[in-house]
Amino acid sequence: MDRDSVEGGAASPVRTGETACVVVGAGAAGVRCARELVRHAPGLPVLLLGAETVQPYDRVRLSSLLAGECRFDALDQAAGLDQLPSLCLRFGETVASIDRESRSLRLASGEQLGYRSLVLATGSRPHVPSIPGTELAGVYAFRDLRDAEALSARRLRSRRTVVLGGGLLGLEAARAMHRFHTEVVVVEHGGRLMPRQLDDAAAARLAAQVQDLGIECVVDDGALQLTGDRTLSGVRLRSGRVIDCDTVVIATGIVPNVRLALDAGLPIGRGIKVDDGLRTADPDIYAIGECAEHRGVVYGLVAPCLEQAAVAASVIVGVDARYLGSVDATRLKVMKTQVFAAGTHPDRSLAGLDRELVFGDEHSYRKLIHRRGKLIGVLGIGEWDELPRALEAVQQARRIGWLRRTRFERSGRLWPQSESASVASWPANATVCNCTGVTRGQLSGAIAMGCATRAALAACTRASTVCGSCAPLLDQLLGGDARPQPVSGGRPLLAMTVIAALVTLLLAMLPGLPYVPSWERFVWHWDVLWRNGLFKQISGYTLAGMAVVGLLISLRKRAPRVNWGSFALWRNLHVGLGVGALLALLLHTGGRLGNGLNAGLMSAFITLIVAGAAAGALIALEHRLSPVRAKRLRGSLTWVHILAFWPLPALLGFHVLKIYYY
Repeated sequence: MDRDSVEGGAASPVRTGETACVVVGAGAAGVRCARELVRHAPGLPVLLLGAETVQPYDRVRLSSLLAGECRFDALDQAAGLDQLPSLCLRFGETVASIDRESRSLRLASGEQLGYRSLVLATGSRPHVPSIPGTELAGVYAFRDLRDAEALSARRLRSRRTVVLGGGLLGLEAARAMHRFHTEVVVVEHGGRLMPRQLDDAAAARLAAQVQDLGIECVVDDGALQLTGDRTLSGVRLRSGRVIDCDTVVIATGIVPNVRLALDAGLPIGRGIKVDDGLRTADPDIYAIGECAEHRGVVYGLVAPCLEQAAVAASVIVGVDARYLGSVDATRLKVMKTQVFAAGTHPDRSLAGLDRELVFGDEHSYRKLIHRRGKLIGVLGIGEWDELPRALEAVQQARRIGWLRRTRFERSGRLWPQSESASVASWPANATVCNCTGVTRGQLSGAIAMGCATRAALAACTRASTVCGSCAPLLDQLLGGDARPQPVSGGRPLLAMTVIAALVTLLLAMLPGLPYVPSWERFVWHWDVLWRNGLFKQISGYTLAGMAVVGLLISLRKRAPRVNWGSFALWRNLHVGLGVGALLALLLHTGGRLGNGLNAGLMSAFITLIVAGAAAGALIALEHRLSPVRAKRLRGSLTWVHILAFWPLPALLGFHVLKIYYY
């Protein structure tokens, strides 16, 4: 990519000193887009315009600021922006109009600004219901920092506050206003709290917890009028009830800010219509975030807005990227209670195609929606350590088999206790490095003490110092996203495991090597190898010796002080001994499984070889699997391999005793 050019539809050269890209809106989407533009093309001139006079901040956490749980400094999103030399920041600037013909903006101050590419990240404004009285003193919206500051000052004087809206923002506003024991009433016109995210059962649990905090909930009713002369005195509901109050907080949703685009002649639906490249009808103008409508959907959550910002920035600088939509995923604390929802909601599921799974106990409630075995929706309330993985499974529509579905209905878990989507969310006692037995808790402790790289973690805990298969998990724990690499010696390892598997298959299925007829005088009697006592002792002790040497080789992995030589070399030697032992067994038995004790001994040995071959093949190919899945399969095969070895010494002892005693 040429860093002296920018693509917005068709690429055009950028002259020195000219603003190549203007981003209108300094919210989360606008800031992310500006950062991504500079990251992709450090020399690209970018101008970020913000209507508010303050530095960019995190709007999602305004409720925490209002509740007194954090200071404004904690909401700062401008860190490092002033260190980007090609990025110009201007706040307190409002764009009045767009001139598409001349590719320029007119600010409210009258100043004209040119652009090569324009990104509209104008966000949204509070939806104010069309009812009488919304202009009265004592009525507030809750959307930006100015609203939060006004409500913070009002909270100290308010005796009773009514919050219109029982969604995410309304409940958070209610909690914040209740901080100094102000009476708070939440009014939701729908039949339940958080109707877009929860079902009736989860919403009922949430309502009970909200009311336990002393906040009254009114559902399936709505405001008909705000009463008062010039100052608010109450709220009249559709049911006829009048709630006396001195403060009303309106949290009834948002409306995309599309006026700028509409005046410029761009197509508008619920938001500014964009294609998969986030372009509007004008190829030089893009729209992202809460003001954009993509495939008929306007996203009001942060994650999709940030994803759109990254895609738009890539397209502008000429990197091939497409936005295909997002799965709505909500995961946050409401009234200090974890609430989560993602994907298809039960109210919008397809009858006859979608199935629901429900788990509930005194602490939590969870519902899954699957279609033909693929997870497409999840919602609930309460703590759930599998939640990151469940949300990822919904976003990827991953298949959940009948065993997982049965486990969920019985215990509320989809995966075994030691598994999760992210290593960071694994239980502290979950083993990350099987070779050295290092747990997630030990690794997290080392990171907390200053280990910031994989090498530092390895030096401190010995994790990844043996076979190295857990290295991607360590990178994930450190916040990276390393691509798994093939193990050293993987090709010869795979070849030997295939040979072992084929020989074992022949040994198990074929009737055995034929005997040479006794009258054949000029043919070498190969059957003497398994019929003559001396030869049988030689092959038998060779087989036992190989097994002992193979066991000693495993000390390279299990004993911390045994660390000479390359682990890959010793691993391949171990597998090679297994193939050699299999050939010795073939010579010792003539390929016959035998009966009774001999049959049991052969079965145990074949199981041992098959499990070992499968584990070897997995090690050679595990770079093609996800780290979590590879770890799970490898652990299972390793245990089968170990368990198959345990009966061998006893069976072999009885076998030798039978031969020599009888």
